[in-house]
Amino acid sequence: MTTFLNSSSGCTVYLLRHGDTRIDDVKRYIGQTDVPLSETGRRQARWWKTEFAPFTFSRIISSDLARTRETAKIITEEMNISVEFYPELREINLGKWDGLPVDEVKLNFPVEYHKRGVDPAGFRPEAGESFSDLSGRVVPAFEKISKSAPGGNILVVGHAGVNRVILSYLLEMPLANLFRLEQDYACLNTMSYGNNDVRIPFSG
Repeated sequence: MTTFLNSSSGCTVYLLRHGDTRIDDVKRYIGQTDVPLSETGRRQARWWKTEFAPFTFSRIISSDLARTRETAKIITEEMNISVEFYPELREINLGKWDGLPVDEVKLNFPVEYHKRGVDPAGFRPEAGESFSDLSGRVVPAFEKISKSAPGGNILVVGHAGVNRVILSYLLEMPLANLFRLEQDYACLNTMSYGNNDVRIPFSG
């Protein structure tokens, strides 16, 4: 993970992915399945708590799922600010796939798994969302948040899918390419808003 904690005269949004949630080596589809942080994830959140300590935030906003709530809670333990929880920033709903190991999905839903690989933006698992659906609920919420504190710093604690659709939107990149954007656990992305544009430095 890389830190970009540069001061700016305009509004700066710090978009952070929650900490690690893995309890074993099994790769799973975790969307709105409400899992907590692992001990590694808690250590990552404490690391960011130290990094963010010198900063003054006008708002701190989080998805309302447990892993983002816990990340935000650890970071703000010694800050005099309340965390705002936004259901609109929940991770993508993966429907019948949510919580299942990837290998199990490949085995039991081979046609659907292939379709998702071909059309990641448009494919929707049974009872779930597509990334286009996700973008439709996340981007308006993020736009409202980013315009709420001119001249201030805002911390948003989100998810891999959520962060990818936000960055795709800001970069004017097709959602079909969103998996080209790395979003490791506890990685940070920064967006500096000027009068007429948005700058997105390299993030990791």
